[in-house]
Amino acid sequence: MKKELIEWGKAFIFAAIVVFIFNIFFGTTTVYSTSMYPTLIEKDIVLLTKLGDPERGDIVSFKSELTIGEESLKLLNPIQKLMVNKDSKKNLIKRVIGLPGDEIKVSNGEVYVNGVLLDEPYISSYTTGDVYIEALGENQYFLMGDNRTVSLDSRSDRVGPVDGNTIFGKVLIRILPFNRMGAVQ
Repeated sequence: MKKELIEWGKAFIFAAIVVFIFNIFFGTTTVYSTSMYPTLIEKDIVLLTKLGDPERGDIVSFKSELTIGEESLKLLNPIQKLMVNKDSKKNLIKRVIGLPGDEIKVSNGEVYVNGVLLDEPYISSYTTGDVYIEALGENQYFLMGDNRTVSLDSRSDRVGPVDGNTIFGKVLIRILPFNRMGAVQ
């Protein structure tokens, strides 16, 4: 009996170490809106890497200054509801458009970075709004959703350019639902 308990203890410690190391380098998040449609849809669960700096085109998750409202709370599962409250900051998921130092111009439905028109085959709707930023600050990123007509992103004063310190991961793959599992472009 004692030998069996020791083996179970070793297995538990090994599992705890694996989970700890996994959480240092990786994380997961769930998509709760249509702002990244068609790339990501509601209820998709994605694996994030916490390694490396964001690059243009990456999809990242970050902690915004927006707070979770009653409507957002209704979308959470019971376990998630235990970890947040109505005044918690929202995690958002968006695509990196501009990097620190970049000039950003959004005009007439087109997006320019450093004077070059972006080719954006991933977007699903017309890009609304007009934005001009002469140069993003040090460690600032310009992020936009793929579903531009509904996405609350860096075009809005409520979000604005995002501080790199609030970005906590880049999307690697979609892990759920199983029928859509795989790489995310």
